[in-house]
Amino acid sequence: MKKILLILVAFSLFLVAGDMQKNMKMKNFRMVPMQKAQILQNGKGKMFCTVCGMTLPMFYKTNHAAKIDGKVHQYCSIHCMVEEAEKHGMDPVDPQVVDNTTLKFISADKAYYVVGSKKPATMSMVSKYAFGTKSAAETFAKKFGGKIMKYSTVLKIVKKHLKKEMMGIKKKQAKMAKMGKKIYNKKCKMTNKRFANPALAKTYIKGHNLCGKIKGKPFQAVALYLSGR
Repeated sequence: MKKILLILVAFSLFLVAGDMQKNMKMKNFRMVPMQKAQILQNGKGKMFCTVCGMTLPMFYKTNHAAKIDGKVHQYCSIHCMVEEAEKHGMDPVDPQVVDNTTLKFISADKAYYVVGSKKPATMSMVSKYAFGTKSAAETFAKKFGGKIMKYSTVLKIVKKHLKKEMMGIKKKQAKMAKMGKKIYNKKCKMTNKRFANPALAKTYIKGHNLCGKIKGKPFQAVALYLSGR
């Protein structure tokens, strides 16, 4: 009887572990290991999106890049790329996107986007994943849903919904910043330094060991608080 119970317990643990692993994969679909992420921008804060500050490898499969004032900036999403370009009163210059087949950057103009799949979106309500070939995009769309579009069409869609999505994002970031303030006051060393964006805040936090081994959502929350106070 004991052997049977032990077998049942072991089997249950195996199923739970399997479900946990499955859930982790679902939650982290956009993430790739640090060594597989291609980082095109330079500087101390190169691992973070220059607009929202999110860690680039964690959202790598939706990463984009473009030139601002002649320098390459990398973003967690097409949303952040367009947001920064519009602040400069222009369209993204030399836009690039991660090919979800090779995990390398390709010209956005040559990519095939799958828009509205079941996979998670980044900084938007609608997901957008790019591929270097139409056949790869069709395979992805067949499995996860969505429509295949070219960059010019996707750009128009992002521009159309940008203001509305920014409003929703700002609300979420405000809530997260409140949490960040609590974490900062409890776990971090105080600083009077000001930051223009979360990416610069993250760079300073990490470089000065301001909050110990903070990472993930708490890291993002503190950065949002420091850059918005």
